[in-house]
Amino acid sequence: MPTARTRETVTERIDLPPPYTLVRLRESGEAFAHALAIAGQSGAGTLVYVGRFDLAEFAVVLEPTESLHTARRAFYAGMVALADALRAYAPPNKPVTIDWPDAVRVDGGLVGGGRLGWPKSTREDETPPWLVFGAMIRTVAMTETEAGVHPLASALQEEGFGEIGAADVTESFARHLMVAFDRWQVDGFSSLAHQYLGLIERQPQTSRRIEANGDFVVQRIGAEKATPIDLAQALARPSWLDPKTGGPRL
Repeated sequence: MPTARTRETVTERIDLPPPYTLVRLRESGEAFAHALAIAGQSGAGTLVYVGRFDLAEFAVVLEPTESLHTARRAFYAGMVALADALRAYAPPNKPVTIDWPDAVRVDGGLVGGGRLGWPKSTREDETPPWLVFGAMIRTVAMTETEAGVHPLASALQEEGFGEIGAADVTESFARHLMVAFDRWQVDGFSSLAHQYLGLIERQPQTSRRIEANGDFVVQRIGAEKATPIDLAQALARPSWLDPKTGGPRL
């Protein structure tokens, strides 16, 4: 009989709005890797979901209409949607924040994050045939160590999210991603960037902005002009992902 650690949830019902197409993987699958592998054939809106008990793990295929140099800004839409998906279920006054560019925290505890992939052969001035935004959110803490050993890590269940599961997070993300892209189209990227920046913890005497190509600038008030932090380089290695376990860091 499978234990809670290995229990599969592939029979969970997932309701996705059009134009999403659901692709389910069993627990041993990797949503992001699979989405990268099928992105060229599957098309925009394909959402790959892994049935896990302890993690919400999914990835969605996007089809950009601009050069890779600026198309990476779609990552910010994905992160806003991910944060909003959690805020929809969060207890009152429970903050959901982002560590630039990719880590998601609930009340200071790391629960997961997002990542972005694209064809590595695409030049900066070329329009990539696809992008893939992937995410993992820890829903249940599965470590058997005593509480408090990993004070900087957390899970939705520990933060008072109740019985929210992977399917709930995935459905919520799908809806909020549509809202984020609609906001971008109607109000411009600056509106979406402003929403993203509002999710980052503020630092005294500093201003933040996102450049036209997605790079991040933190400017100390009164200091010399700051050098932008390269988004593409930051996305090369997800800050929240433990390469040994394949899940969010502890």
